Amino acid sequence: MATIDSYQTNGAADGAPEGDFHIEDNAQSLLFMETLYEQFLKSPENVSPDWRAYFSKLEEDNRAEASASLRPVHKPFTIFNPPSMSDGGLRRPQRLEVAGRQERLDQLIRNYRVRGHILSEVDPLGKKRGNPPELKPEFYGFTEEDMDRRFSTSWMGGPEVRTLRQIVQWLKTTYCRSIGVQFMHIDSLRVREWLQTRMETTGNRIKLAREEQVRILTRLSDAVLFEEFVQKKFIGEKSFSLEGAESLIPLLDMAIEKATDEGSREIVIGMAHRGRLNVLANIMHKSYRQIFREFVDADPELHIGRGDVKYHLGFSSNWETMKGNKAHMSLCFNPSHLEFINPVALGRLRAKTDRHSAPPMNQGLTILIHGDAAFAGEGIVQETLNLSELPGYAVGGALHVIVNNQIGFTTTKEQSRSCTYATDVAKMLQIPIFHVNGEDPEAVAQVVNLALDFRKKFHRDVVIDMYCFRKHGHNESDEPEFTQPLMYKDIKQHPTVFQRYFDHLIGMRGITQDEGQAIVEERRQVLEKELAMAKQDRYIRCIEHYGGYWYGYHGGSVAEADSVVTQVDRNELNRVMDVLTDYPEGFTPHRKLVRLLEQRREMGQGKRPFDWSAAELLAFGTIVAEGRPFRMTGQDVERGTFSQRHAVLHDVNDGAYHCALRKLAPWNNIVEIHNSPLSEAGVLGYEYGYSLDCPEGMIIWEAQFGDFCNAAQVIIDQFIASTEDKWDRYSGLVMMLPHSFEGQGPEHSSARLERFLMLAAEDNIQITNLTTPAQHFHCLRRQVFRKWKKPLIMMTPKSLLRLPQCVSDFEEFVNGTFHPVLDDLTIQDPQAVTRILLCSGKIYYDLLAAREDLDRHDVAIVRLEELYPLPYVRLQQVFARYPSGTEVRWVQEEPENMGASRFLKAHFGQSFFDEYPFRSIERHASASPATGSKKSHQLEQASLIEAAFARY
Repeated sequence: MATIDSYQTNGAADGAPEGDFHIEDNAQSLLFMETLYEQFLKSPENVSPDWRAYFSKLEEDNRAEASASLRPVHKPFTIFNPPSMSDGGLRRPQRLEVAGRQERLDQLIRNYRVRGHILSEVDPLGKKRGNPPELKPEFYGFTEEDMDRRFSTSWMGGPEVRTLRQIVQWLKTTYCRSIGVQFMHIDSLRVREWLQTRMETTGNRIKLAREEQVRILTRLSDAVLFEEFVQKKFIGEKSFSLEGAESLIPLLDMAIEKATDEGSREIVIGMAHRGRLNVLANIMHKSYRQIFREFVDADPELHIGRGDVKYHLGFSSNWETMKGNKAHMSLCFNPSHLEFINPVALGRLRAKTDRHSAPPMNQGLTILIHGDAAFAGEGIVQETLNLSELPGYAVGGALHVIVNNQIGFTTTKEQSRSCTYATDVAKMLQIPIFHVNGEDPEAVAQVVNLALDFRKKFHRDVVIDMYCFRKHGHNESDEPEFTQPLMYKDIKQHPTVFQRYFDHLIGMRGITQDEGQAIVEERRQVLEKELAMAKQDRYIRCIEHYGGYWYGYHGGSVAEADSVVTQVDRNELNRVMDVLTDYPEGFTPHRKLVRLLEQRREMGQGKRPFDWSAAELLAFGTIVAEGRPFRMTGQDVERGTFSQRHAVLHDVNDGAYHCALRKLAPWNNIVEIHNSPLSEAGVLGYEYGYSLDCPEGMIIWEAQFGDFCNAAQVIIDQFIASTEDKWDRYSGLVMMLPHSFEGQGPEHSSARLERFLMLAAEDNIQITNLTTPAQHFHCLRRQVFRKWKKPLIMMTPKSLLRLPQCVSDFEEFVNGTFHPVLDDLTIQDPQAVTRILLCSGKIYYDLLAAREDLDRHDVAIVRLEELYPLPYVRLQQVFARYPSGTEVRWVQEEPENMGASRFLKAHFGQSFFDEYPFRSIERHASASPATGSKKSHQLEQASLIEAAFARY
């Protein structure tokens, strides 16, 4: 048993009471007090002085009330100071009996808060989920006789005193009707009490005015009629309808209305395909005729080889509330890869709100709409949730809405998850999860209101799990009764949520039959009129033009790319480098970094050539100094994987940090560099989303090693590489992928260059493998200042970061520019060249060293710095310096089935420009990129170099 001096009760330190004694959620406190009191009665010296004074005061109180009533304070339950043992007070057995009853009631109430959701009636199909014994009064020894015993209930709101029967009924009303809540996993007592108060004082119901009820009914009518109309007019067409989950439309309507009235000016929505057309029509206000025109598919010539299906498309519009407040809405384009839109949508909101001086939580809202099977099944959900409260990624909390169809394609929950709820992964966060019956629109209204109030107060994510069903199979042509015959027998007999709510309002006299019919008829006429317009030959297609901060930017072919000046004035370079190598007075960097900063300062003064890291930091600094937003994230990017960047310094004495880049930024400019969590798909998706709403900025994601980027392959394939072709959306995102073969094994050698080259078509992306710091500098600056926006994939170096030969002179930054091809300017007589070695990246320096050792100055080494778009013209100009028929050997470190070898052969065939014979030098084709043996690597590398210079 705990000692008196060591035990600490609520509100008391070191075993001493402080004010009234409070009963916490666990009942040990009251038992402990009784134990103390027993010891006090045996001898006052058995307890500490404070407890002795406390109990002595009770003994002196001869006029204690005979009642054992409760006195509430800010906690749910508080008990009076125990009455005295003297005449006029309760005898000890009576006190213990009262305390025991109270303790048991506490446990019952706590279990309703913890487990009440299991009894909740959230399934519209009526399936019960059990009846936990701990939610029954008899489990705690209460009898029927106790049910009419009175207890204080001020903490519940309403009457000061209620019977046990009334308390249990109120708890069932609060936690077991159409709303079930999980919130007791939250550690913070303050947060739990806030939620308890909001729910237990209202019975977890919202009182709606008549006009609010009519608005809900109207939105339900919009949702139901749209789906019915599409099914009748476009028989057999896939639409992935919302039927069975139409309450999503009033849910979104209420959420956007409330968020906008409370200050949100940007609403970003991410969702998969189910229900998207309904959301486009009834929330985003995309015209019905445009949607119907897409069903008709009357303009096939406009979409040959491009575009996407109608239920993947996004849209932007403006929202105006009943109070006249306005917000801009963006529904993100999304592939069929369901949950991967989540980090993209969050990144978009962060970019939008970063433009404002206020914190993001006050400016916008991200609404993420999930399916139940996907939320439980896809790991990107966890990655996204983990970003929610990190400083580099927080947006003030997202509203998660699970459209819980209780089925995944044909897979039941018993086959698709090991947890109770589809939402259980969200319990990793300190947030509530509201399960709600989608067939009770007013319960939906309550959870929307409560969820957004929670988000506003605590700036955290919040989850609404809306239980519903899917009227059809996975799509409209799918037969669900093959696999779920019993479920779909119930669904066939189920009326629409509109009809049920309509009947409810009529019964409550909130609306008349005629009013309801008028709403339906008005909507139906609009749909018919819009369909007629969509079918007309003279239909004018709505063309979306880039405006706002995207005005003036464009995509298209590389022929449309603009030329920009990337060189920087020498005085400005001096100034920028001085700032980047400075730190505050009293700040103590690591002693090794002091020397590094001194060397970089000398580089900025032209006294020493620039290495790769200094040139990169200089590029960042000059971009920031010119007022461009800058954002870089990835694992360990502040220091750099290879301890090379040191963009953020840490004081060795107190741990304070300093980022000199921020000192270069004009007032209010965004400069962010953040170490990311150990995530590729989530973080890359976030930065891609950010780039969609920051065309003028430099947005960079860096992989720890390039090899790891394939953990984000969905983001690369479905978004980055194809976004312009599918959705006519541009991005200037930069991906830095450390790549080179240096004997570090198959997982630390290759950024899978070949995969990016395989995705390269229609000038959709840029791919580089550079060889000098100046090239890196100019390439980065070109990327941010161009109006031509394409993602930039950079194979970045590892050993070159410290190779003495890999440096650039000061003048190359002042007078230079980016070169997609670097000719061999050391060749004094080009006509004497007998072979051209064409390469990119680190192997250039291996070839250069071998040429010097072999004294082979008849061999020119040409560097293909930009692999895509292929610089045909510049490459031909370089080759033209050498004799016609000179053999070109492409040399790469990667195996034959990797790297750029096959890509170049596909584009050039057996010769370059039908004039220069072409062969390749590479490792043999392999299933794995590289050997795990350092010495084997060295042997292979030596063989490559030997083959490159071999006289055959």
